[in-house]
Amino acid sequence: MGIYDRDYYREQQPGFTLKAPRTAVTTIILINVALWVVDSLIGGGLSKLTALEVGALGRPWLWWQFLTYGFTHSLSMGHVLGNMVGLFFLGREVEHRYGTREFVRLYLVMIVFAGVVWAVVNTLQGGTGPPVIGASGAVVGVILLFALNFPRRTVLLFFVFPMPAWILGVFIVLVDLFGIGDERIAVEAHLAGAAFAFLYFQQQWSLGRFFERWFSWLKISRRPKLRIHRPDEEEPDDKLSAQVDEILEKIHREGESSLSRKERRILQNASRKYQDRRD
Repeated sequence: MGIYDRDYYREQQPGFTLKAPRTAVTTIILINVALWVVDSLIGGGLSKLTALEVGALGRPWLWWQFLTYGFTHSLSMGHVLGNMVGLFFLGREVEHRYGTREFVRLYLVMIVFAGVVWAVVNTLQGGTGPPVIGASGAVVGVILLFALNFPRRTVLLFFVFPMPAWILGVFIVLVDLFGIGDERIAVEAHLAGAAFAFLYFQQQWSLGRFFERWFSWLKISRRPKLRIHRPDEEEPDDKLSAQVDEILEKIHREGESSLSRKERRILQNASRKYQDRRD
């Protein structure tokens, strides 16, 4: 069986359909909408609890707010609707590009990073601003990643004006950069999410590899299991096929960008062998 005959390469891309597959994006949307409904029913008490305060930066016991603020929105339906619609139509392609696990890591990191930047800027300005809520920083980052990965893909601005995705990315950044629109918008968080997304794309980062190295010291070394080696039971091709299956499963989980150089060489060698066999 060749590499491209496996199930990992038979998946259809999500595309722009109204029927949402089971993805991390749809799960994130469901969580945000559910929390907004609960918050609306109790008069905004939930968003007051989860909001990120400027003073949280110097209070370690409040650092959980750097994550929770990104999952609640104002009681205005336009706030949550605007963020979730953008995430729905553009986020699924980004998730498909990087893999579900990497996308979740990326989304959460952009929420935290945007919150930290917002808190730092507002602290330097005197720390008198109101608390911030909303997923806008992460959503702007996701939209910019879509524009960077698919710059010539046609999108509809406000569902009316067709334009290449790269123009949409530039438009969103300029709107925040020049402060166009509602004064209540946390512009610093938007720009922080966009900046992180740009660096992530340009530097070809992999958060999966980063966290794996960062937490490697937590791993407890295990004694290797003894195995009886029977050369007649396992051929070299079987070993190669098993390696290929593991690598393709990793691509399915974390995206192609998570592969190491060694894993890429294994895929290249396997592809040549399968091609030679077909010839």
